[in-house]
Amino acid sequence: MARARFHTLAVAEVRPLTAASVEVTFAVPDELRGAYDYLPGQHVALRATVDGHELRRSYSLCRPPTPGSISVAIKRDLGGAFSTWATSQLAAGDRIDVMSPQGTFTTDLGALDGKHIVGVAAGSGITPLMALAHSILAASDTARFSLVYTNRTAIDVMFLDELSDLKDRYPAQLALHHVLSREQRSAPLLSGRIDEERLRRLLDVLIPPATVDEWFLCGPFELVQLCRDVLEELGVERPHIHFELFTTGEPGQVTGDTGRPVITHEGDKTVEIEFSLDGQTSTVTTPVDANESVLNAALRVRPDVPFACAGGVCGTCRARLVSGDVRMTENYALEPEELERGYVLTCQSHPVTDRVVVDYDV
Repeated sequence: MARARFHTLAVAEVRPLTAASVEVTFAVPDELRGAYDYLPGQHVALRATVDGHELRRSYSLCRPPTPGSISVAIKRDLGGAFSTWATSQLAAGDRIDVMSPQGTFTTDLGALDGKHIVGVAAGSGITPLMALAHSILAASDTARFSLVYTNRTAIDVMFLDELSDLKDRYPAQLALHHVLSREQRSAPLLSGRIDEERLRRLLDVLIPPATVDEWFLCGPFELVQLCRDVLEELGVERPHIHFELFTTGEPGQVTGDTGRPVITHEGDKTVEIEFSLDGQTSTVTTPVDANESVLNAALRVRPDVPFACAGGVCGTCRARLVSGDVRMTENYALEPEELERGYVLTCQSHPVTDRVVVDYDV
């Protein structure tokens, strides 16, 4: 997997989706088209300077792959500096940094005949599922896609018209189930918050797990974890459950393009961190008592070290552990087979040996 890199792209269009969300489309010049080839379900990181501070956020691509453009949907979060700026000030003609696509929240489009794929989304979690649904339904005449999409009210539903159009285009292949937590629907099962009881009823009445080949879950941690737990209890094997979490909130202790300052006093026990990036090797030391992440330490000497959410969710800071050992605080991005091959999320990795070596280039 090639390392993702930032390129500056022009905003081609900003289209309102709801009162609190927009779709942002970027123009991809011919010379960069190869860098922005992607699979449905993947995401990009955006980087912009807002009020004098560099901010990075990760957003899923919401359209099926289209030469010459990429699109993301951004929903304004309460107190979210980046999302507030993007939904209120970002305009066509602006230029910001966009990282090349990455992520494993996708499927094999060449092996879909007869398959039943199910997506469960909340709010802006619909974004990657839009790209997946479009691509899956277009790839096979016999594939089916069922979507359970929960929002507070009907006016909060992102891509409402697009979903209706998709249903009209694929009436026999697409099943849409809108669940509204704060608005009464004609069907009681589709009215109210998705808690464990309602989820079990949905799976019993509308989408029996035995009929499903792959599950794609995207939303807040609580909903995604509830779905994973219930599905596994009902016998769904973990490799068939794909999930992606929201990456809202502040990005941990990493700010902008430099790591959090760390002061080393004389006599402090330190850890040596060596990392390879773009064929160059750098070394940095960090006090044991600082409990500093590998990413934070690396950023102090190489501002171009890749990261986006810094919360263990997006996987942008992925690297292979060459030697030494680390403790990962959180991991919502790496698959079990990646962990077995030695990959770690450097934003969540804290050294537990005197020396740690990681490689971002592998």
